[in-house]
Amino acid sequence: MPVNYLQQPQPQQRTRLRLLLGRQYYIQKRKWEWQFSGTKFAVPKGANRLPITVFSHQSFLLRQLKDVDMWLQHNKVTNLQLAINCINPVIIYPGEVFSFWYLVGNPTKRRGFKLGMTLNNGQVKSGYGGGLCQLANLIYWMALHSPLTIKERWRHSYDVFPDLNRSLPFGSGATVAYNYIDLQLENNTHQPFQLCLWLTDTDLCGELRSDTKCPYHYDVLERNHQITGPVAGRYMRHNQIFRKKRHVLTDEVFPDEFITENHALMMYSPLLSSGDEEASSSKSSAHS
Repeated sequence: MPVNYLQQPQPQQRTRLRLLLGRQYYIQKRKWEWQFSGTKFAVPKGANRLPITVFSHQSFLLRQLKDVDMWLQHNKVTNLQLAINCINPVIIYPGEVFSFWYLVGNPTKRRGFKLGMTLNNGQVKSGYGGGLCQLANLIYWMALHSPLTIKERWRHSYDVFPDLNRSLPFGSGATVAYNYIDLQLENNTHQPFQLCLWLTDTDLCGELRSDTKCPYHYDVLERNHQITGPVAGRYMRHNQIFRKKRHVLTDEVFPDEFITENHALMMYSPLLSSGDEEASSSKSSAHS
């Protein structure tokens, strides 16, 4: 049965000074956690590729989006490559945690990062390191198809662009902002997992690899999708994400696992035709 979602509160409006001070507070708080929490974070160690591909995924690099200059998209490619250089070829050993920002670091101009597209309260803007959410989306999607535990993931609060040829469920990505809005994966298994990431002329590509085959196959499902409103002329989009697990050898199917619930303020009309906006399609494949 559909979920009867309550009306979601509107984001609070805060002064620029309060936003700046708050951001610095949470940045320093995260740095303190990195240093003193006792968590063992995964770091690249120059390892060779592990032999087994658990899951792979790729997404288009350049998308023609309404009211978004293409130079932001091209700068995003540079930002993605710099971030990939910081992550590859990290292995997440049992008991370790992968942290996106622990590895990537602050995406500053001094480090070579360029102005790319960012979203601020649903508005398209530019900022250094813009576009790295695409990399977080890819890593999160691959992790959902593995035994890795999602320790930290933040959902997008705004649905900015309408769907066109969407192959992944709405709300199946992860947003990141240095460094307190992070993506973290924890390895509570007995086998290592390796992230391998690269760019082609057209795509951002990734593989999640291991040294042994995973005993389970995962399917990610969307349920209870709703659009509510309008309230003050705005609509909200909601859904729930579940995961179905099946044993590869015995075909035993386990009870569906609830992953997350998404709520996003729509920045376009829900009656807008998908042909009115161009977005990307994605391609993924699983390997047992």
